[in-house]
Amino acid sequence: MCLIIFAHQCHPRYPLLLAANRDEFFARPTAAAAFWPEHPDLLAGRDLRAGGTWMGVTRDGRFAAITNFRDPQRSEPGQRSRGELPLAYLVGHDSAEHCLERIEASADAYAGFNLLLGHGEAMWYYSNADATGPVLLAPGIYGLSNASLDTPWPKVELGKQRMGTLLNQPVDHQRLQWTVQDPELAPEADLHPLGLNEAMDRQLSAQFIRAGAYGTRATTTLWREPSGALYWRECSFDDSGRQRAVVNETLAPAASPADGRD
Repeated sequence: MCLIIFAHQCHPRYPLLLAANRDEFFARPTAAAAFWPEHPDLLAGRDLRAGGTWMGVTRDGRFAAITNFRDPQRSEPGQRSRGELPLAYLVGHDSAEHCLERIEASADAYAGFNLLLGHGEAMWYYSNADATGPVLLAPGIYGLSNASLDTPWPKVELGKQRMGTLLNQPVDHQRLQWTVQDPELAPEADLHPLGLNEAMDRQLSAQFIRAGAYGTRATTTLWREPSGALYWRECSFDDSGRQRAVVNETLAPAASPADGRD
């Protein structure tokens, strides 16, 4: 399970506001967010098992994030790692639209996923779990977990409500983190069964998950200003939910901002 809440083109001072949780097994080897030696303009965490990433940004304004699409009817692993999809866009040169066209052509090679790609004022969404195809998002507040964009799971609806409140306040990382940090479990009547046992379905209904060997390993918060400057923070947690490390980075605006639609 993962959770991404973002406000896209909703505030004149902040074209993008985003808070996201990465939920994963604590045993899976992972590197915290950093600039990659082989791609010095890329800031992202790294999956040390498969080599990809779940979220990242670049100095020239690219953004990408992915979540798994959980479907009990499609439980087989894909031929290729989903983490390579955001990485391919972040280190490439194609527009988000053209990149998604290529991804759509080979989408069956991957287990179910939701993918967000952005650059400048544009933000695109694509999932290989439905037939909609790539979608250019209109301005708005969105929530994404492990179903389609804006599926009204309790954790998603709570995050969107909190993000809406934040638009009327000064923005900082602590306030953004608040939008995805609720540890309360959803009421049983509001659960969306995930094909797991009832106890696990309930544990995964919280925004911030503590489920023993599995849970929220990192929370990333970021915002972008009209100048192109981007402010990033990643907080890492252990299996008891205690914060263990923080990565803060500021990316200066690019010399020639792109609109992501070339």
